Amino acid sequence: MDHPRKLFSGFATLAMILPLLAACGGDTAAPATTAPTTAPVGAAATTAPAVMPAATTTPAAGNSGGKVQLTMATWAGADESKELQAIIDKINAAAPDYQIVYNPAPADYYTKIQTMIAGNQAPDMFWLDQDNIVPYADKGALLDLTAMLKADKSPAAQLDDYFPSQLATAQYNGKTYGLPWIAQPVMMYYNPAMFQAAGVKEPDESMTWDDFKAAAAKLTKPDGSQYGTTINGWPPILQFVWQAGGEVIAPDLKSSPIDSPEALAGEQFYADLIYNKQYAPAEATIKEQGFEAMMRAGKVATFFGGASDSYDYDHAKDAKIPVIKTALLPKNPKTGKRTTFAWTASTVVSSSTKHPDVAYKALIALTDGIQHWKVPAPRKSLATAEGITASVPGKKDSAAIIVQAMQDMRSERVIPQMGDWNTAYWEQFQNPLYHGKGTAADLAAKARKALELTLPSH
Repeated sequence: MDHPRKLFSGFATLAMILPLLAACGGDTAAPATTAPTTAPVGAAATTAPAVMPAATTTPAAGNSGGKVQLTMATWAGADESKELQAIIDKINAAAPDYQIVYNPAPADYYTKIQTMIAGNQAPDMFWLDQDNIVPYADKGALLDLTAMLKADKSPAAQLDDYFPSQLATAQYNGKTYGLPWIAQPVMMYYNPAMFQAAGVKEPDESMTWDDFKAAAAKLTKPDGSQYGTTINGWPPILQFVWQAGGEVIAPDLKSSPIDSPEALAGEQFYADLIYNKQYAPAEATIKEQGFEAMMRAGKVATFFGGASDSYDYDHAKDAKIPVIKTALLPKNPKTGKRTTFAWTASTVVSSSTKHPDVAYKALIALTDGIQHWKVPAPRKSLATAEGITASVPGKKDSAAIIVQAMQDMRSERVIPQMGDWNTAYWEQFQNPLYHGKGTAADLAAKARKALELTLPSH
């Protein structure tokens, strides 16, 4: 990726594409247009192979100058891989006993990883996004890091320094299977010139979603030349449910209460916005003109992207792009909650590695290196305005707001059959809801039954 911001660009596209979000740039994609810090399009909907082979060995790990060779795979594209390789080169130079051999696979990443695992050719280390760690761990494909982390005093190994919700995506049945290297809260990006021209107050901490709708209506022109916002399945409906006090997967993983009054309130609010010409462009318009492109072209006043997206400093590189500012998400008018969806990814170690102890050491060094490269890092000690600005100078004006948003960020709960759950949620609930096939209340009860068939208790 050229920049972590692409993560969410990709994230947004992926959200559009998946089943619009079986789920998240640079060069890669995951919630996808251009994000290295995001998983490939469709990744969130992927699950581990139905049957994992017994953990055996990685293909002959050789030596280089007396060092054990460890293979590493990611979904990073060319630009992002170049940046990551520079980090790996420094790690390799300092490591006395291992050398990381980096093999990016930006196309069909999850298919390739699954094929390698099935063929006993898994890389020693590889990236997984939040929706895939639990499924892979459940099939025995990942090395349990719990004991090694407990005995390690390295900064990157201190689990209490990680944001709990993001760390939880790398944990299963009380064990830790990976270390998160990025946390991506959804932010609101807005065009201040459009707000000023319409006589609308710029977003601040007092803004509720009711205020947002009123502003979006005023910022939308009847001739279709300008819209208050754009929404197409991205941003994630989950954050609206959470803000209203609802859940889509209960804490005990035994139910999917998408038909609770709280969940329905968030879901119906979303349905009332999407493709509604009073506030946002139609689906066909978004497909024709481009989801993100409309923001950069000054055709939409607000856009929801990841904290690493570059909308807020693209104008410094291209005078044709309007000045964009960053704001917190509006809050739910009833609950006052400002919960924001956060995409995250981790580096994991294959359970079939021939060198688990050495691979663990490399994982720690690699995690720390990436956490000082990607923003925002998922560690509390690094989630500072100074830390974000040091990694990405262009984020200087937005860094403090990003740090504030991180206090309200949340990742989804993940189950072994996450891909099946995502597919059912999209096909039986989200897609029909977004296309006016029924109200949230009409669709939720039936969809809930299908969702709950995928839960561990079933």
